[in-house]
Amino acid sequence: MKVMSQKVDEYYMSQALHLARRGAGKVSPNPMVGAVIVRGGEIIGRGYHRYFGGKHAEIEAMEDAGGKVEGATMYVTLEPCCHFGKTPPCLDALLNHRIGRVVIGVEDPNPEVRGRSIEALRGSGVETTLGVLEGECYDLNRPYFKYMKTGLPFVTVKFAQTLDGRIASASGDSRWISSGPSLELAHRLRSLHDSVMVGIGTILADNPSLTVRRVRGRSPVRLVLDGKLRIPLGAEVLKGQNVSSTMVITTPQAGKKKLDSLKDKGIEVLTVREDERGEVDLEELLFYLGRKNISSILVEGGAEVITSFFRQGLVDRVIAIIAPKIMGKGVETVGNLGIDDVNHTLKLSFLKTYRKGEDLVIEALVQNPIHLSRPEV
Repeated sequence: MKVMSQKVDEYYMSQALHLARRGAGKVSPNPMVGAVIVRGGEIIGRGYHRYFGGKHAEIEAMEDAGGKVEGATMYVTLEPCCHFGKTPPCLDALLNHRIGRVVIGVEDPNPEVRGRSIEALRGSGVETTLGVLEGECYDLNRPYFKYMKTGLPFVTVKFAQTLDGRIASASGDSRWISSGPSLELAHRLRSLHDSVMVGIGTILADNPSLTVRRVRGRSPVRLVLDGKLRIPLGAEVLKGQNVSSTMVITTPQAGKKKLDSLKDKGIEVLTVREDERGEVDLEELLFYLGRKNISSILVEGGAEVITSFFRQGLVDRVIAIIAPKIMGKGVETVGNLGIDDVNHTLKLSFLKTYRKGEDLVIEALVQNPIHLSRPEV
């Protein structure tokens, strides 16, 4: 009987997960959340968090049910909130509407919640079950969980390369290594992240706009690493600020005249200390971006930027698009990481592999990435 009950709970939680995914690319830095309300074996209410600042999934589901949820069971992918934010606490609404049972996928890591709603529900006599499809509910919001626990954005490195590991030819040509469907995937990934990052080398070589065009979705904040402010004032990435803002990250090496010219164009310029290589200190940058409510970064290159993130252990996820091509001599995707022993290589855990057009896509998590400590303020 218990097995049957567990299967029922998992079924309805899977429905809530399906709803939650509809908020992808629209709710950050809030999490994606879905909820369904069940009575007598039938779903009487559905809801999901549609956009940042909008109604939470629980409220949407209760409204969809016409408010008549007394004694019913709610399935929700993340612990309901118990604090005032953009909206009132969902916990209060659940108690006021006399919900009968609450089934939760995973506990909310937000310090203002973190088990408090679960404790309050149980303390009020509401049967509360935690951990149904917990893994899937956690995977849905990996960036949110990292951001809440560390204050740092979740870093995904994405690249398209040939089968022999080249992202460009010896002359620097990289258009187009991957197929059309893979390019659409790249734009979809941009729409799902708060920001997209490239180095000045990519700007000078390719002059990308870094906006979302091949799919529907928002364009992320555009981040350019440019330690000496070599970016041309007519670069595509500096245009269309009404569609997507651009932040140029530099170091004290930058010339004041160029810095003032960028600011005159309405471009935000952030000066960050140099690392031991004389480049932008990525650790300090991540802390700053976290304070700007940027919870996820899609690093698109080039090779030096990708290598720096790997070398410093700052990568959480890798998305590799591998084209069925052999280039021979060319630009390596990842440069020297100072690894001399095979046992010290960065280890990955594959999430999934799939095809996009003629290309193979591999998504993997980096095992044991470095967890930075918050700097003293």
